Amino acid sequence: MQLHSFFNSSTSYRVRIALALKGLPYDYVPVNIRNGAHRDASYVERINPSASVPALADGDLHLGQSLAIVDYLDARHPEPRLIPADPEARARVLELSYAIACDIHPVNNLRVLRYLQDTLGVSPEQKDAWYRHWVDEGLAMVERLLAKRAAGPWCFGDRPTLADCCLVPQIANAQRMGCDTERFPLTMAVYRHAAEHPAFRAAEPRRQPDYQG
Repeated sequence: MQLHSFFNSSTSYRVRIALALKGLPYDYVPVNIRNGAHRDASYVERINPSASVPALADGDLHLGQSLAIVDYLDARHPEPRLIPADPEARARVLELSYAIACDIHPVNNLRVLRYLQDTLGVSPEQKDAWYRHWVDEGLAMVERLLAKRAAGPWCFGDRPTLADCCLVPQIANAQRMGCDTERFPLTMAVYRHAAEHPAFRAAEPRRQPDYQG
């Protein structure tokens, strides 16, 4: 397998965590989204029509979108499962995962922030305020969802799921952007627990071959 990834992409980070949890080897293919490599015609045509990262290549399959990739990995390599088979548990994990992947991340990714600044002309201060506002609203929602879950060190019980794969990169990015994440104690307890796990450590941006300090 190959993973087309960028070290600081939270969506790529999710997939790296999933691959590490499952112990699956892969070749890391850097795609520098800061200089627009994800929009290169050959990449879009051959690898990922979404013009984004991550993209997984597994034989003849080329698959974009992080949640679709994790679902595929679960189907092909079901242990450990990251999306539970039980309908209620599955729904709860997806509820929290989608809260991050569909509500928080899309309005704060690099292309949106660049559009705000480069096309709409907002100031860097306004751009940062935009980012912090949506992260704050989104993490408050995550905190409420975590308050309803079964007790455990992870988002849902005693083993990591897709929800943890989504939560950790979102917190890492929020902290990098100067957000006050300590206002969300349940969320931060999961984040700190995950930080001690070898798979989550291996997936950290600073441990990737294309890391830029």
